[in-house]
Amino acid sequence: MKVFFDHNIPRKLRRVLKGDYVAIAAEMGWDTLENGELLRAAEDAGFEIFVTADKDLSYQQNLAGKTLALVVLGTNNWKIIQRNTEVVVRAVNAATTGSFDFVTIPPLKTP
Repeated sequence: MKVFFDHNIPRKLRRVLKGDYVAIAAEMGWDTLENGELLRAAEDAGFEIFVTADKDLSYQQNLAGKTLALVVLGTNNWKIIQRNTEVVVRAVNAATTGSFDFVTIPPLKTP
């Protein structure tokens, strides 16, 4: 699968998505693109999944007719994601054309 990480997703997460091609905005030269422009660029470049932590993106953009899936993580905190990578991997693997999935990630427990 061809996966795109929004600006706010930790780069370390790409190591968890074995077998997937993962690119980030900076690598694509899309550092200055935001929201709708970034979605369009990713879709035009053939990405199948757009991963973000921007919870408002699905409300700000019309996702109807999009060919890529949107996976929204409940946090972009690497320490929290790192302890819950299986949830993220499951969401990415289950994503289908035009789908939307909000991934709830439990917070770190404090002693």
